[in-house]
Amino acid sequence: MNISSRFAVAIHILSVLEMNKAGVSTSDYIAESVNTNPVVIRRIVGMLSKAGLVEVKPGVAGTKLAKHPSEITLLDIYHAVHVVQEDSLFGIHANSDAKCPVGKHIQTAIVPVFSAAQKAMENTLHEVDLEEIVRKIYASANETSNE
Repeated sequence: MNISSRFAVAIHILSVLEMNKAGVSTSDYIAESVNTNPVVIRRIVGMLSKAGLVEVKPGVAGTKLAKHPSEITLLDIYHAVHVVQEDSLFGIHANSDAKCPVGKHIQTAIVPVFSAAQKAMENTLHEVDLEEIVRKIYASANETSNE
């Protein structure tokens, strides 16, 4: 089990929008890059639009970033696509045996650890912006083309 792929797809979408800012980025165009159905792209773009990260104009083909890439953190994207709710990244089994000393107290012992781990991950995501991701994509593409 892992975090929803919506997060990675959303980062992919925003990276395409930045790298193709001179062109028209339709859901079909983006879907080809992501290798998924345009309906999936439109659904995620709708979430990104609601969060104020992209601009979509009704009746006009194409989507654009609503902010400079340096103003969009991975945490913004993570929250925009509703990957997980606060303090719920790690699932906790709810039906432990209350008569067992472990079953009775396991949640009390692990919930604070899980919460701290989620906060640490979110702090890391807050430190990385879309501009950095796009720079890394360009660098990787240049390395590949020089081989």
